[in-house]
Amino acid sequence: MLTRYLCTLPLLGVLAACSQMPDSRATRDFSPAPSESEMNRVSPAFAHYTNEMVLGELWHRAGLSPRDRSLVTLSALITQQQVAELPYHFNLALDNGVTPNELSEIITHLAFYTGWGNATTAVAILEDVFATRGIDNSSAPAVPTQRLPLDEKAEAKRQQLVAERFGAVAPGVVEYTTDALFQDLWLRPGLAPRDRSLVTVSALVAAGQPEQVTFHLNRAMDNGLSRAEASETLTQLAFYAGWPRVFSAMPVFRAVFESRGLITD
Repeated sequence: MLTRYLCTLPLLGVLAACSQMPDSRATRDFSPAPSESEMNRVSPAFAHYTNEMVLGELWHRAGLSPRDRSLVTLSALITQQQVAELPYHFNLALDNGVTPNELSEIITHLAFYTGWGNATTAVAILEDVFATRGIDNSSAPAVPTQRLPLDEKAEAKRQQLVAERFGAVAPGVVEYTTDALFQDLWLRPGLAPRDRSLVTVSALVAAGQPEQVTFHLNRAMDNGLSRAEASETLTQLAFYAGWPRVFSAMPVFRAVFESRGLITD
């Protein structure tokens, strides 16, 4: 049960509220992660790497703030529907300074980039985390009264390119790409453009879709993501999305760095 998982959080270095969950939530089963003793009984080596390398080293590396590491990790976990880890990392993200509404926006954003089902699962888990911590995000506006400014020149160029390539293939997709994504979702003020880009790039790498990374990594760096942060994002994702997906993405990252004059050798 989810309560059992939350009560294992102290051994992972995060304070957890282990109060009794309401009956309606206690019936949910999100395949909770094993306790430390269970991990050691099954795989002492895995427990060792988890405690020493991931929690002891990775999360303390320079180059990416703990808050950013939470954004990257949650994006990977939601994309891959790795629900056992989500309660811990939602709690950790809150402890690392990600606001409840930012978590809401991350899930909303990933619904478009990883699928509605993934976002629905994440909502159910985050609702339990919010309930345990006494958080109610229901007052956040579903439709913001004011959106972020649109870069009309860049958007016109994007629209033209997509329409020329794919307008005859799937006009509905082209229409929603403009109306729902780039003139609506990306302009929501609840998540900074740089963070929205970081979430998107992380999800694309975790999904094994490096062909989509070039556009979004350039957009992320235009939005303020540094080369060092982009590089360290790959390091974080190696552990949470796996080495093969990261190695598939690295040539794309290198090409973007080279195109921006950040690698000259």
